Amino acid sequence: MGVDEWDKNMKAAGSDDQKKIDKWLENIIFRYFHVWSPVNCQAMLKRYEIYELCLRAREFFWEKPLYRHVEVPVSIVGDIHGQFEDLKTIFDMNGWPFSDDEAKEMCTNWIMRNRKDEKDPKKVQLPKILGTGSDRQPGPKSYLFLGDYVDRGPYSMEVVILLFAMQLRWPDRITLLRGNHESRPVNRQYGFYNECARRYNERIYEVFQLTFNTMPLTAIVNKRIMCMHGGISQDLYDLKQLDLVKRPIDIPDVGILADLTWADPEPEIDLYQESPRGAANIFGAKAVEDFCKNFDLDLIVRAHQVVQDGYEFFADRRLVTIFSAPFYCGQTNNVASVLNISKDMVASFMLVRPVTELDGKNVAEDDE
Repeated sequence: MGVDEWDKNMKAAGSDDQKKIDKWLENIIFRYFHVWSPVNCQAMLKRYEIYELCLRAREFFWEKPLYRHVEVPVSIVGDIHGQFEDLKTIFDMNGWPFSDDEAKEMCTNWIMRNRKDEKDPKKVQLPKILGTGSDRQPGPKSYLFLGDYVDRGPYSMEVVILLFAMQLRWPDRITLLRGNHESRPVNRQYGFYNECARRYNERIYEVFQLTFNTMPLTAIVNKRIMCMHGGISQDLYDLKQLDLVKRPIDIPDVGILADLTWADPEPEIDLYQESPRGAANIFGAKAVEDFCKNFDLDLIVRAHQVVQDGYEFFADRRLVTIFSAPFYCGQTNNVASVLNISKDMVASFMLVRPVTELDGKNVAEDDE
């Protein structure tokens, strides 16, 4: 589907009233964290709603630079890969990007809209839409996601839809970066295309690609921490270089965009070498040290690789890899982590251990 045809569809479905847009976004958010289940997942959104959500997300990303500035406190999340239920577990354990009062308002609005038999809001019985245990963290919390929302897991569409809706509703609390799987050559092979085509049609898949091709690639937290999906680039010496990139753009095999989404650390080298992945470079500890000096950084945070304990340091703790999909693909018994940066720039990790056969639930703990 071309952009013109897409825009035509949106003009019929959309609205310029920001309050109506916010209510619509809140309705989507509520449906996906409370009403959604594997049984009714196909009934959550109509095609035109997905078109409109993607269009609005695309316009939002396109109006921003390819690098974002993020303030503390913030929680940084790595790969999700379609593990939607684990994403919701992360929010339950680490804190949602909205307050309890906002959650109750969303819940009330949804019930009043969908239950015709209940007209008096005072009589509405609110379900337990947030966890009530001692481990639940109150919202609202700010989040920075490092990409790889799709592929391999069973519910890639749910992950992207919920995060797009949250990005649009609370742009000061949610920042989404692009990973190497937010790219047509990759996600056509590893599951996202088949999921879209099976559940809706190929046009839905194309709409997501148009949005992915405008997403930012890196973020600077409090001017001291640089975050990206892949890694550093020997060709990047000033973030203003990214202003020269023309969007929409797919991720190339070489160059700055490839490195930011594909590059990996390698302990056996000092600087840079061609990556065995066939895209971007690998880089060593000396390269990280030089990069941090050039950008005046305390830390680099990236994702892209499964690490058994949820996080792994490199280059004398100048770089850390985080991975946020526990029990990855149902085959790797790995821990997931979220990196929390406090107002005082103190880092700690919230760990999510995979579901065990013994107790049937995730276990969260903090690791400083």
